[in-house]
Amino acid sequence: MNSALPLGWRIRALLAASVLPPLLELVSFDRLQHRLTILASRRWQYSPDAALVARWVDDTLGRLPPPWKRTCLRRATVLYYLLRRSGHVVDLCIGVRRDEHGVLLAHAWLVRDGVPYVEPAATELLLPSYGVIARFPTASTSA
Repeated sequence: MNSALPLGWRIRALLAASVLPPLLELVSFDRLQHRLTILASRRWQYSPDAALVARWVDDTLGRLPPPWKRTCLRRATVLYYLLRRSGHVVDLCIGVRRDEHGVLLAHAWLVRDGVPYVEPAATELLLPSYGVIARFPTASTSA
């Protein structure tokens, strides 16, 4: 694990990575996102580098078993919460595309100022091929 992230932030990230992925299995994402938006209105004072937080979350989720194991939706949800709580204005997008064999693929990622945010470079190249089917916060909760 990257120790450049302050201890308090590592604890926050570990708690978010422990609690949010199982909630994705239990409640609708729209309901979870609504709660996360309310929580994010109470900002933390210190905001570390978003790329550093993303690497830490990737490392953490990559070491855990299901329902915590890293998937794009789990990663995006944890980062959505942590980054919005630290004052970053990010949206979470969910999109779909078909691969070269016609298989339907889905992906979740963050967007800031209209561009992918803290997304791995290799994945970022594929994002234009995805059609966005959901974007959070929704217009009714983005205030």
